[in-house]
Order: sequence, then C-alpha cells, then structure tokens
Amino acid sequence: MWAKLRQQLWQWRGVLIAAPSVAALLIGLRSAGLLQGLELAALDQFFRLRSKESVDSRIVIVGINEADIQKAGHWPLSDAKLAKLLETLKQQQPRAIGLDLYRDLPVEPGHQELIKVFASTPNLIGIQKVVGNSYGLAVNPPPTLSKFGQVGANDFVVDTDGKIRRSLLTLKDKSGKTIPSLATRLALTYLETKGIKLEIIDETKQKYKLGKATFTPFNAHDGGYFFADAGGYQILSNFRNLRQGFRTLSMTDVLQGRVPVNSVRDRIVLIGVTGESVRDSFYTPYSSRQVSQAATSFAGVEIHADVVSQILSAALEGRPLIKVWSEPMEWLWIFGWAVVGATLSWIRRYRDGVTQRSPLTVVSIFFAGGGLVYGNYLAFLQGWWIPVVPPVLALAGSTIAISSYVAYTATGMRQTFGRYLTDEVVANLLETPEGLQLGGEKRKVTILMSDLRGFSALSERVSSETAVEVINFYLEVMTEVISDYHGTINEIMGDGILVMFGAPIAREDDSQRAIACAIAMQLAMDKVNNKAQQMNLPSLDMGIGINTGEVLVGNIGSKKRAKYTVMGSPVNLAARIESYTVGGQILVSKDTLKEVGSIVRVDETLQIQPKGFQEPITVYEIGGIGGEFNLFVPKKEEVLVVLSQAIPVQYTVLQGKYMGEKVFQGTLVKLSTGSAQICSEYPVELLSNLKMNLVTGMEKARGLGDIYAKVVEISADSPTNFCVRFTGIPAEVAALLYYLRDSSSN
Repeated sequence: MWAKLRQQLWQWRGVLIAAPSVAALLIGLRSAGLLQGLELAALDQFFRLRSKESVDSRIVIVGINEADIQKAGHWPLSDAKLAKLLETLKQQQPRAIGLDLYRDLPVEPGHQELIKVFASTPNLIGIQKVVGNSYGLAVNPPPTLSKFGQVGANDFVVDTDGKIRRSLLTLKDKSGKTIPSLATRLALTYLETKGIKLEIIDETKQKYKLGKATFTPFNAHDGGYFFADAGGYQILSNFRNLRQGFRTLSMTDVLQGRVPVNSVRDRIVLIGVTGESVRDSFYTPYSSRQVSQAATSFAGVEIHADVVSQILSAALEGRPLIKVWSEPMEWLWIFGWAVVGATLSWIRRYRDGVTQRSPLTVVSIFFAGGGLVYGNYLAFLQGWWIPVVPPVLALAGSTIAISSYVAYTATGMRQTFGRYLTDEVVANLLETPEGLQLGGEKRKVTILMSDLRGFSALSERVSSETAVEVINFYLEVMTEVISDYHGTINEIMGDGILVMFGAPIAREDDSQRAIACAIAMQLAMDKVNNKAQQMNLPSLDMGIGINTGEVLVGNIGSKKRAKYTVMGSPVNLAARIESYTVGGQILVSKDTLKEVGSIVRVDETLQIQPKGFQEPITVYEIGGIGGEFNLFVPKKEEVLVVLSQAIPVQYTVLQGKYMGEKVFQGTLVKLSTGSAQICSEYPVELLSNLKMNLVTGMEKARGLGDIYAKVVEISADSPTNFCVRFTGIPAEVAALLYYLRDSSSN
C-alpha cells in the first residue's frame, strides 16, 4: 500500500509541489496587503457591471446647488433661510428630515427662528462630525437638536485610494458615547413608523436584526482588506441608488413652491449641498475615470441617502447586505484554484508536448479563469464578496509554475535524450509541432552499422563491472565521433551501433560524412585499445557496413510508446554488409559509393551473397576519403609466418549467430598477428564465420577459449586451403600464437 501511495504521490508531484507553494505565496502577499488595491479594483468593477436598480421613491434630496448658492449671495446660508426651508418641508409631512448642514454656530439673521423650528420638529435629525476631518477638527451638533437627541454623525470611512466602500452605522465620540450615523437615525425613524425596531441577536458579536436584515460588523481583514480601520460599527456598502441618482429638488424650487404637491409626504428628506464650490463630494466605486475625463464624484448628501436606501431595502425587502467568508475559507478558496491550475497543466503536460503549450490547455485555463470571475460576479449579485484576484493569480501562477517545472524537466530530458540521440533529433522531438506525431516519410538516408569484434568473448572472461566499463568507454568515444559528423544514433544494440545520416535533417553530403565518420571511428579504436591495454585486456576490432537507399523514417509505434527510427530493406542490407566485415574493415554498398564519388580510396572489391538476396552484390572496402575530410585508415601488412610445426585445430561454421552441427578438422600452417592460413580436408565458402579451437596436446593450451575468425581468402590451387582473419581471440590464445609465430620466425 505504501508503494502504491508513493507511486501516486510521484505521479502528481507537480501538483503537490506547485499548488501549495503558489497558494502559500499568494496568501502571504494578501496578508501583507500587497493585493488589496487589485482586489478593491475588482470589487469596483463588479459594482459598475451590475444592472441599475429602480429609483428608491422613499427618499428625496433637497439639494443646494450652485445656482442656489449664487442666488443666496453668500455661504453658509442664513438661519432665516434655512428655517423657512424646513417650515416649507414640514407642511408636506415627511417621515423624517435629515439636515446635512453644520449648525453648531448661529448664522444671522434668523437664528432664533431656526431654534424654534428645531424644537418643534421631532423628526428632524441634525449632524455632527465625530472623528474630525483631515486636520483633526470635529464639528459639534446643533445645541437644540443635541438636547433632544436628534443628532447623527456624518462621518465617512475613506479607503487609502480615496474611495468610500464602507458605511458607518454608529461610532463613539471622545467620551465613549455611541453616536448613530445620520443614515442610521433616518432609517430607524422611518422604520419605527412601520413597527420595525432593532433587535439584538448576539450582543458580544454585535449581531443585530432589523426587519428582514441581519447586521454583522466589518472586521479589519474582511474581503480584500488588510488591517483596515474597523472603528465604530461599519458595514460593507452595497450601493443601491447612487449611480442612477435620487429624486432631487432644488432649494429655490421648494422655497418658491414650484414642487408637486405631496412630493415629500411620508418620505425621508435629506437636505444637503450639491454645489461644486462647497466641495462636499467624495469618490465611490462608480467614480470610474476615463482617459480624457475626470473621475465622477458624489455629494455627501447623496452618499448618506444611499446608505439610508441600503438599510431600508435590507430591512423591508430583504435586499442582501455584502457578506464575506472567514479567512480560513478564503485561504482554502485560493488553494483550490491553485490546484485547478496546476492540475489542468499537469495532466496535459505530455499530451501537449514538453515545451509547447497546446491551444487546448490555454483555452481550458482561460475558461477556468473566466468561470472563476463569472462565478464570483454571480455570488456578488447575491451579496457575497468572494476574493477574485488571489484565486485568479493562483490559477495563473500554478499554471506558470507547472510550465516552468516541465520546461526544467525538458532540459533534463534533452540532456538525457542527448545521450542517445543527436541534438537535431531532440530538437525535432521536443520543439516542433509535428515532432511527437506518429507517422513517417520516405527519404534517402545513408545507414552506418558498426559492430565490435571480440567483445562477446571478452565479456565472458572478465567481471561484469569490467565489461561494462569497457563498453561504456567504447560507446562514449564512438558517440563523440558520430556527433562530430552529425550522425544520428538510432539504436545501440549491445556493442553494435546503428547510425543514420540524412534524418531528421538531410544534408547534401550525407554519404560522404557517413564514410568519413566510419574512418574516424576506426581511427578512434586506438584510443579504445589504449584503455583496454591499461586494463590488461586484449585489443578489440570493429567492423562497419554502410548502405544508402530510400527508407521510411519517422515516429513509429503507438500513442503510448513510439520511437524515431528508420525502416526498410536498405537498413537490413547495411546490417548484412557489416556482417561480412572483419576487424578494422569498412565495407560500403555500390549505391553509397556512387553517392560519394571518386574522393574515396577503394582498397578491395568483394562479391557477397547476403541472406535474402537472390543475386550476389558488390561491396567495396574503403581505406580513406579525400576532399575536405582527408581521412585514411593505415594499411596493415599482414606477414604470414610459416610455422615450424603445424597446429591442429577443429572448427565449426557459424550460420548467423548459431553454430553448425558439423565439426571439421584442420591445421594452422601459417600465422600472422591477426590472420592465419588453414589446411583442411573440407572446403569453405568465402567470408564464412568460423569458431575454432586449438587441439594441440601442449599442457598450456588445454582449456583455452574459443577463437572466432572469418574466411577472407580461398587458395586458387586448393579450395580446402584458405586464409582467415581473427575476429575474436582470447588473450591466452593470442599469447600462445604469438609465442609459436615468434618461435617459427627465429
């Protein structure tokens, strides 16, 4: 079970790392207040997108506009004019009157008249500034109204960007006395006439019920805020009527009787300044700024009226107030979207390619983000402020994190692939749109097939660690040479290497480079044998066969497992040609020689009969190539020494990789470093592969290993006399033959 769990964890490692990391980062940034501006901007946009609501007919504003101020000739208005305005409004019997004008000091003439109006109007609410303005100056309430408890605070809570998004319902003055806001006093006065009073639900949590509404206070970290000023009893403003505006009457029209009869009866009336010269204006989420326009501001009396409208609509109609989730819930929300982004990217990382992001992944992330924003907007319409910026950043951030991780692993994959494929193939697989698509194309390619002679016998006589060290060193040397000549290693088969020239990138000199590469590989065998000599191991030889032809090349396989490879008879022929080589020999087909031209040195021409071919074919032993390459294999002169005493041997003809059933007898009569002449009673075919054993009675020859050889020449005088080239010989046998040859030469 633990193993299965570990496997599952590994399969989802990207999601398990990226999602928590991105979520933790964003929660940290949010807790530090670095995302507050973006979150508030998103909230403002939701307000602006919301449809307009019907005008609240319960509220009327009597605005003192710029024309009224100009007509009065001075500011502030005199107490006499204000008293006349209040008396005129009282005649229409409004439910409540809110006076959003400071009257802590007399403004003669008419102060006594105004005091009488104050004393005779029980539904009139005046204002005072409790907290004070930016200079720290508070404004006292009208003494008469304060005496009767008819005062509300007109303070606003302004965010750091200068906008109002919260409403004060109550606050405490310096003495600790709770002062309701102007909007609260007006709304409660109106609702009392309908029999609705404030009820306590949980006094410790300051949770109250008013009609159909339940009020809970704003906390410093609610919504997108970070350590906001939560003084007093605040709520998040769910603006109702601010954008479309309230029914507004000018002061002059009211005083001159130019308003409809009963226009303010049973309504809440707010009196305040709307003229721009007084500068009693504020910014809200609706104060969007166009490029060529100034931001729209709203008069203080309009904002007070909107708060009243919010309270009335919530209490009477159940219109939602803005609510928020708890912080742990918001953290879980952010983490969830980090998981979504990481998962969408992770599950498609191999379907889309390692370094390419498919349109499907981009579209899925886009739709996920769009669904997130739209879902948050729908929740906002129901009165919920759910974080939108952190989860969007979590979605995008986790996607970027997964993409970065995949890109990082792609670098590792590139390095890993580079151990087996050339840079061209890796780039073709990882960076091109069609690189990982199944399918292929017919293309002329030169195939190089190499095989290490004597390694199989060597591996049987040494430890596995030594054998691996030797073969790894050999492959490292050969891979470097092949890479220098821009060959593509298609496959490493034990000690054999299949290389192609012309795929995935075709060049005009593919055949020339293939032969030059083969010669360079043979020359590099000196480096390999020096390593073998340091390890007290016998020298190794390599045979190479080359053929050129039209093959099928591409990504062959299934969707789950495929390989970039070549297929076709030219590949098989290259392998057949290689099987006829002896150590140090390079054989090429007629097609390859034709492609290369006259710049190669041909040392010998051979006729061979490969398996599967009805007619013999001609192959050519290559000793060098000129032109820009100028590489040549040194000619080795094999001097056969006549042995003073013939050495009995027995041999078997190999059929492919299998031994024949018959064992033949013969004798070694001549010997050189890598060759021998054998006399036998039975003829053999040219280029046959033999497995031989010495049958001498010498004590030190007993138990010696097998000798592998290839028939390279048949005597014209007798078909039973032939020369062989050793392709694999144990060190002990090589030492013995050296001793016998040296003894005979002396």
